Amino acid sequence: MPSQINRRKFLKAGAAVLGAATLFVNAGGRAIARVAARVRPLLRPPGALPEEEFLKRCIRCARCASVCPNTAIRMKGFGSGLKHLNTPYLRPRDQACMLCMKCTQVCPTGALTPIASADEEVQSRVRMGRAFVDKSMCYSYQKRTCGVCIRACPFPGVAMKTGLYEQPIVTDACVGCGLCERACIHIPQAIRIVPVEA
Repeated sequence: MPSQINRRKFLKAGAAVLGAATLFVNAGGRAIARVAARVRPLLRPPGALPEEEFLKRCIRCARCASVCPNTAIRMKGFGSGLKHLNTPYLRPRDQACMLCMKCTQVCPTGALTPIASADEEVQSRVRMGRAFVDKSMCYSYQKRTCGVCIRACPFPGVAMKTGLYEQPIVTDACVGCGLCERACIHIPQAIRIVPVEA
């Protein structure tokens, strides 16, 4: 008789643990889905095809990252899910793109389309993202002349114009290289690159 009671207690406890584990897994799955929905698009290297086509073509070979002279291209870990695992991306605050276009020349599948490094070619064909200025943080918009981002821009007067107190004014010609974000002296940065969403 005592062994039957112990067995009953054991089975009840096991059922409770299983039920709790099921709830935890289900809740965790929903939480992961919510986080994944909030993950912003990745900033892809120059010449990247629209995201879905890029993901189909990219074979995760890392040639683009290997050839990058500025070590700006990284390979994605598990943070954005399996779909993006080992795909190339940039994080401008750590290292920005110098627009040398070497990565576009070594891609074996066309996930990155070849682009010449000539300024005209880069300006007309590269759209990785666009810089956005948080005017509440930017020193120049607080009447404290800065202009560091303007001096970092590879296309000053075209992609970024200068306002009063050296206020950065980003135009549609911004290619999203991230040199402005990298150079920003405000912490956290007052200018950020928002990736294009295809």
